[in-house]
Amino acid sequence: MTLARKQSTAATLPLALLTLALSWAPVAGAKAPALTDAAGNYRIASSSSIRFSVGQVGGSGGIAGSFAKFAGNFRIDGADIARSSVEFTLYPESVRSTERRIEDFLRSSAVFDAANHKTVTFRSTGVSQTGPDTATIEGVLTARGKSRKERFAVRLTDWDSRSISFTIRGSIRRSPYGMTVGTPIYSNVVEFDMNITGQKR
Repeated sequence: MTLARKQSTAATLPLALLTLALSWAPVAGAKAPALTDAAGNYRIASSSSIRFSVGQVGGSGGIAGSFAKFAGNFRIDGADIARSSVEFTLYPESVRSTERRIEDFLRSSAVFDAANHKTVTFRSTGVSQTGPDTATIEGVLTARGKSRKERFAVRLTDWDSRSISFTIRGSIRRSPYGMTVGTPIYSNVVEFDMNITGQKR
């Protein structure tokens, strides 16, 4: 499918993520599909990537990692963006980094405490469109037995009748989850950078 055809097919279609409902400006003369063409249930594909980083004071270094194991689903409500929903689960024991010692540190009780807390979860509580191809997802993140409301910014990058791709960005303070080790040398903020593909179920 060409880029022009994708833009035409996606015209005026509010898509909800992670997720969401987003819309692209209509192409002149294009016939927009029904909203129900995108509505439905999706699972997060294993080809997705979930990365994070923690900066270091002075900007020289820091810690970066990713999760090799994760799962999730989202529902797109074609009639009402706000009723769309997303949930995902990360498995801390699958964390990957540049060195084995860093991976062991991230899994330890100082950070994710993977031995006692097997998952990190997110459950959305609200979805709102912020632009022609962007949206915000708010929800509850639970890590190390502590839950807090967090917010993620989403941008649609591709769509067809069977799959949706988008980027997700978010900044989360780690201290409320009991991950204070290394501060203030290392930032209290964890930056999440995710590329997510949803396959229609």
